[in-house]
Amino acid sequence: MIPLRILTLIVTAPGQPSVLVLEPIEDTPEGKSRIVPIWIGTQEATQLGIAIEHVRLPRPTTHDLFLDAVTNLDARVDHVVISGAKGATFFAKLSLRQGGRLIELDARPTDALSLAIRQEAPFYIDEAVLERTSFPCVFRTRDDDEAVMQEFRTFLDTLAPEDFADDGHDTLDS
Repeated sequence: MIPLRILTLIVTAPGQPSVLVLEPIEDTPEGKSRIVPIWIGTQEATQLGIAIEHVRLPRPTTHDLFLDAVTNLDARVDHVVISGAKGATFFAKLSLRQGGRLIELDARPTDALSLAIRQEAPFYIDEAVLERTSFPCVFRTRDDDEAVMQEFRTFLDTLAPEDFADDGHDTLDS
């Protein structure tokens, strides 16, 4: 199992698919990683957004109700594993801990992640699923931008009028 984090959640207008982008937490060269995009519905994206932003609504959501019931049964979310994928459909296992007992439930990844985030439980992806569903991703950092700008400044500082001297090539004036 490879630990995951949410890289971003892109929520779109109703009727359009939203996307949850997960990133494995693994040793990779700086600025390089893999991502796992999961296309989801607007309702699921909204629930994930509420969990990610720790929004408290005046009335409990279904996820809040579930966690309240689980807590009253002396259990809590232990972890989530994205355990499979078939086409664009992902599968997850939600593991609850009640005393010394681990209870595994089949769940949609969005529901399982919404619950895990609310209880600050870790989430993982099966290594074989990661290999089949991930895409390489290269991140540019502000440091990269600064290095490019410094190289350009150095070029400008060394530029001289002679660099534009007529070298016998055709110009627009000819």
